[in-house]
Amino acid sequence: MPPRTRHSLPPALTIALVYLAARAVTLGFLVLAATLSAEGTRFGAGASVQDLAVGWDAQWYWYLAVNGYPTELPLTDTGAVAENQWAFMPIYAYLAAALAPLVGGWWGVAAVLISLAAGYGATYVLYRMLRGRIGGNAAVWAAAFFATGPLAALFQVGYAEALFLLWLFLALWAVSARRYGWVYPLVILMGYTRPGVLAFALFLGLFGIFRFFSRAREPLRVVEVVHIVALGALATVVGFSWQLIAAVVTGDPGAYLATELAWRRNWLLDDEGHFIPFDAFVRGAAFWGQTWGWGAVGGIILLVVLVVGVAAALLWAPPVRALGPEIRLWSVSYVVYLLAVFFPQSSIFRLLVPLSPLWGAFAVPRSLLWRVGVLLACLAGQWWWIYNMYALGNRFWQIP
Repeated sequence: MPPRTRHSLPPALTIALVYLAARAVTLGFLVLAATLSAEGTRFGAGASVQDLAVGWDAQWYWYLAVNGYPTELPLTDTGAVAENQWAFMPIYAYLAAALAPLVGGWWGVAAVLISLAAGYGATYVLYRMLRGRIGGNAAVWAAAFFATGPLAALFQVGYAEALFLLWLFLALWAVSARRYGWVYPLVILMGYTRPGVLAFALFLGLFGIFRFFSRAREPLRVVEVVHIVALGALATVVGFSWQLIAAVVTGDPGAYLATELAWRRNWLLDDEGHFIPFDAFVRGAAFWGQTWGWGAVGGIILLVVLVVGVAAALLWAPPVRALGPEIRLWSVSYVVYLLAVFFPQSSIFRLLVPLSPLWGAFAVPRSLLWRVGVLLACLAGQWWWIYNMYALGNRFWQIP
């Protein structure tokens, strides 16, 4: 990074200005989406920005904060487990409830303020994490892409994504700096903010293998091995602990998985309610292939092409390689995690947000025309997402 001059701003302030400008644009998009909301859409005529901010899954977080977790799983008319609070981790909902008295008792206001603050923290940490790899100027651009990206509205609604990203980026930054002691509490915070800590466990395993084979370039000390193994074990335990907690509270050993699968039944009416790793993505590919008129085989072929393309980019694309091994290994781990557990539907856009460190790869090219083009594409994608998910939200593929 070039040295600061007398007239340059502190990095934290630079990122704050970028972030605030991005939030102003997003607010404008949300105001426009509320204006365009009409009869027959998700939020109906006369919707406000406040309605959008506490809509969709934000309603579940609010309901969780007010009612807690059920001790008896709700059932549908057919006897299957219905959608319920066990699909949502506790930290975000309860943190907003704890802060609500400071803002007049409004849970939604507290939740949005948490998202806003966590979003700035995540943006700044992303800048700091990338600065040593791609340079200060490129890192600022990467932070701008992240702050204005297609899913940037998540920084201004009652979703847990921004808080999870803050913990995740801090953990990746700590691993990159070999400050393993900081990662222990961050693993716990990640695990009870949003699903995804098992992907971090896989990342730690791959990172340990990488460190073993790169020990000639960077000595691998015993204490580092102990930290990597211990952190991997902790992430694994935390990742599976929610299933155990749900089982103990409800008395149903399969409570958590049955709850997660309840959402999938909205897409696969013939779903038998069994979880098999990687099965959901294959069935999803077949579902979308049939929906789009390509046939089940065509959908699966598209999935294979996409997976191979992503793998090739993460392994060989020079802009991605410039980000360093930690971000690349995390990206591989998270993609594998999604393939293993997720049924691909409209929420896939939101679930890809933990791959946001890859924005650094889009900032590596030094061409101003390229960077401005990426920024405009981010804003266009952001409006497309807000318009479909919040101004409309009335079709099966318009669910955030």
